[in-house]
Amino acid sequence: MEGSDEEDSPEAPNLPLEILVYVLGFLPTSDRKEASLVCRSWYFASQDSCFQKNVMFCFPASAASLELVRGLGRRSRCSLIISQLDGFSLSRSLLMEVGLCLGSRLDSLALPGSSVSEASLLALLPRLTSLRRLDLRGLDSLFMSGAFLSREEHRQQVRSALSGLEELDLSDLRYLSDLTFNRLTGCTPRLRRLSLAGCHIAFEFDPYRGCPVGTVEVSSALLSLRNVRKLLMEQNTTIVALDLSRTSITPESLRTIAKVEGLALEELCLQSCKELTDYSVELLLKHQPSLQRLDISGCTELTSRSVVAIARGLSSLTHLSLSRAWRITETGLADLLSVSSLKSVDLSECLHIGGTEMVKGLSRCDAERAQLEKLHLRSCAYVRDEAVLALTQLVGSTLRQLDLTSCVNVTDLSVRAIASYLQGLVVLRLGGCKEVTDWGLLGIVENTTCELDEEKEDHGPRFTRTFGNMGFFKPPRLPFEDRPKLVTQDHLERFKQEAGASLLALSRLRELNLSACCKLTDSSIAQVVRYPDLQHLSLSMLPEVTDASLWAVARHCRSLTSLDVSHCAHLSDLGVAQALPHLHRLQHLYLAACDITDKSLFLLTQHCKRLKTLDVSKCSRVSVTMVDRLHSQMPFLENVQYRLHNGCTISLKSTF
Repeated sequence: MEGSDEEDSPEAPNLPLEILVYVLGFLPTSDRKEASLVCRSWYFASQDSCFQKNVMFCFPASAASLELVRGLGRRSRCSLIISQLDGFSLSRSLLMEVGLCLGSRLDSLALPGSSVSEASLLALLPRLTSLRRLDLRGLDSLFMSGAFLSREEHRQQVRSALSGLEELDLSDLRYLSDLTFNRLTGCTPRLRRLSLAGCHIAFEFDPYRGCPVGTVEVSSALLSLRNVRKLLMEQNTTIVALDLSRTSITPESLRTIAKVEGLALEELCLQSCKELTDYSVELLLKHQPSLQRLDISGCTELTSRSVVAIARGLSSLTHLSLSRAWRITETGLADLLSVSSLKSVDLSECLHIGGTEMVKGLSRCDAERAQLEKLHLRSCAYVRDEAVLALTQLVGSTLRQLDLTSCVNVTDLSVRAIASYLQGLVVLRLGGCKEVTDWGLLGIVENTTCELDEEKEDHGPRFTRTFGNMGFFKPPRLPFEDRPKLVTQDHLERFKQEAGASLLALSRLRELNLSACCKLTDSSIAQVVRYPDLQHLSLSMLPEVTDASLWAVARHCRSLTSLDVSHCAHLSDLGVAQALPHLHRLQHLYLAACDITDKSLFLLTQHCKRLKTLDVSKCSRVSVTMVDRLHSQMPFLENVQYRLHNGCTISLKSTF
């Protein structure tokens, strides 16, 4: 221990563990991870049980994973996501090691993108005696034969281990049958959450199609509504969340599920269930009035009638998603925003929404209106500055996430309103708002005198002595021909004195998306994007942004884990060389169509050891040889996108 004391002494004071734990508690997760690398005592403090809740370890199956699993055996609790498992010996050994080292300590297990054999899983499950969540989505190899859990002895072993399982995800299983469904759910008597999204379910109860209830024989090779209903009846006192997204559920089938006696759902997800109608939503609300989260996004037959029904029938609603419900209009939104428990609303791609009725609903007293924390209005083209200005003033004290992506009528006025009234924002997305300029980000009223008078400067040909240069023969100027108006040094000095009105006021931001705001330049990006806690930043498709912005962002946003500067044609090796030494936490980097060479990729290997994703598509001066070399030098790199000169795209994936 003397060596460790000497190691700790100059860099960090030798404080009691309890004090270190207390101090680290004030740091966000990303900063705490960095602090744990300072010295041994700080590492031990960062591993305190108060910081280890819901910790998820994600890794692919490989030889190195065996040692990782053995190391995790020293932890009190953990959760795993293991990908790329197959039927070979390495995968079998890995699953066996999970059972031996983590059996009684594992809270959650997910096996995405795998092809696990029945024998391997049956050998593992009886050891997972404390498992609370099991994710088997897409594991068709497990259910294809129909023999999974066919032996009574196996069912007894699994039942004794999974009796406390609360969450089961069976999404996207093409071969899930009544038999295997009954066997598996028979081993999980206390389920709280069940997902069958994307499964092939035979909804035989549909009198509207000429098939009276119970008259249709359904093959046992398919999962039937009858068996799903049977499970809900058996576990009606425990199940509170159900996901039937991307299934062919019909109005009468939904009614059959909703009216199960004793069932009180709190969460229901019905994404992209194309056959649902307003009538089916009304029936659902009649039988399940205790719903708190409802996702009916992509249900394209729904209209504002459903919105009115939800506003009147769900007094405890907290989260609602209506995205891509194209027939919904403003009708009913005022009543919806009067539900006092509502915290999150997603109206993305609801093309008829302008925000007027939302403002009416939020204009009531605090006790009679929603206390919104999340508002998503992506691609709502009718949303204008007037609505944004009113909304920001009404929800300024509570809103933490705002998505205005592709709201093409949003301008600098909205940006200034956001900066003035929403200073608690954590997530802001303005991608595709093409009218947003440097003036908006800087919080300065645009000075029109800085624009050159092109008419006075134009000395083109005169066609007649009388009409001269009146412009009769001059074609109209197209929007993409407008260059950003120049911001001078005097304007920047004024900005520094009035920084509170600029986007810089949003000091709590963790995610910022300004992609495709094509009028933005270095003048604003370099001055405003200065957020010490920012983790996700997108500046893609900004034609006027140069290396100066990239360098400024890197110096002032050192917590970045994801950076997208793709299709910024003026970014070069120089900007990358200046930026990367400040971006040690970077995990995802997108440089597609940037003017970089192999030099930039070499610098990545020196400064960004934790990189997982890299996109260098359309970077013509990047070589395949250098891309291949990245995998051997960057241990965490999982995915590299690289497009060859002939237009073909190579996606290189490495194992752990």
